[in-house]
Amino acid sequence: MQNRETAIFAGGCFWGMEDLFRRQPGVIDTEVGYSGGATPDATYSDVKTGRTGHAEAIKITYDPLQTSYWNLLAFFFQIHDPTTHNQQGNDRGSQYRSAIFFLNAEQEALARKMIAELDNVKIWKNPIVTEVAPAGTFYKAEGYHQDYLLKNPGGYTCHFVRPDWVIP
Repeated sequence: MQNRETAIFAGGCFWGMEDLFRRQPGVIDTEVGYSGGATPDATYSDVKTGRTGHAEAIKITYDPLQTSYWNLLAFFFQIHDPTTHNQQGNDRGSQYRSAIFFLNAEQEALARKMIAELDNVKIWKNPIVTEVAPAGTFYKAEGYHQDYLLKNPGGYTCHFVRPDWVIP
């Protein structure tokens, strides 16, 4: 049986994040959904209003023998701008915030360490505003959102891999 662990990140529209994370070594599965809010059974029509407290998020299932949570964190920071409050590209609102939803104390510690190291080496001109919070309930997004960019090549994304970025 394959080893499996889970990571949950939010960094703007979940379509682009999912598309890039699914290609990473050690990633077994990706699922997009909503995390970090208080509204039960959140749906896209609820979350898009920005009033539920949820962020568009991605749940990543990975093999820790092939990649580490640290590497996934580094990639997360490489593909979005963690210095913009409630915004990624043209997407604006709390549902597009940068967040790490940790599942245990080790993930929380690693997330906070990564942010401190990135701020220290000034990878970004402005300070990182990424929220670090307990995972809570993850609500799976509607089917048409899953694997969206595989189903709709050339669809909207504001995510890209920054080639000059170095993992701390």
